[in-house]
Amino acid sequence: MPDIPYTELVARLGPPLGVEEARAQWGRLVRAAQDGETTPITRERWEWAALIPLSEVAGPLTGLPALPLSTVRRKLGDLVRQAAQPYESGPVLLTRHRTPVAALVGARHLVDRSRPTPEDLLRDGHTILLTHLPESAYSAVARDPDGNPIASGEGDSVNEALRRLRPPA
Repeated sequence: MPDIPYTELVARLGPPLGVEEARAQWGRLVRAAQDGETTPITRERWEWAALIPLSEVAGPLTGLPALPLSTVRRKLGDLVRQAAQPYESGPVLLTRHRTPVAALVGARHLVDRSRPTPEDLLRDGHTILLTHLPESAYSAVARDPDGNPIASGEGDSVNEALRRLRPPA
C-alpha cells in the first residue's frame, strides 16, 4: 500500500483505474481530462498517478516533458510507475499533434491540495493582483488581509491564471 493516504483522493475522485483498464478507455479518459475531469490510475495498487486537465498544471507548461498520446497509452504502466516515484516532481504533458491536451502527474501531488476559487478568496476578504507578464502571459497572486501571499497562478489568459491559483508548495 502507498505511504501516502489516498483515501481522500478516492472519496473525491472515485477509485483508480488499473493501467489495462485505463488503456482500454484511453480515448474517453483523454476527452474527460480535456473537459476538466481528473482520473486516478494505479499500477499494482501502490503506484498511483492521475490524468489531469491542463488547467490543473501549476505554473507554465513550457519546458515540461511532453509525449504523444499514442506513446503514453503504450507505455502507461511505466509512466505511472515513474510518476509515482518520490523523486519525480513534475507533470508529463500529453500531446496530440504536438499540442498539449492533458497531463500525467504523481497522485501525491493531488493529496491535500486545496484549490481556492477566486470568488471564495475575494469573499473571504483576500485580494487578487493580476499582472501582464512580458512573455504575453498573466500572473495572479492572492493575498490575505495582512498582505501575505496565499496562492498564485500563471497562464496565457487572465482566466487561466485565475484557474491555476494554488497555495505555495
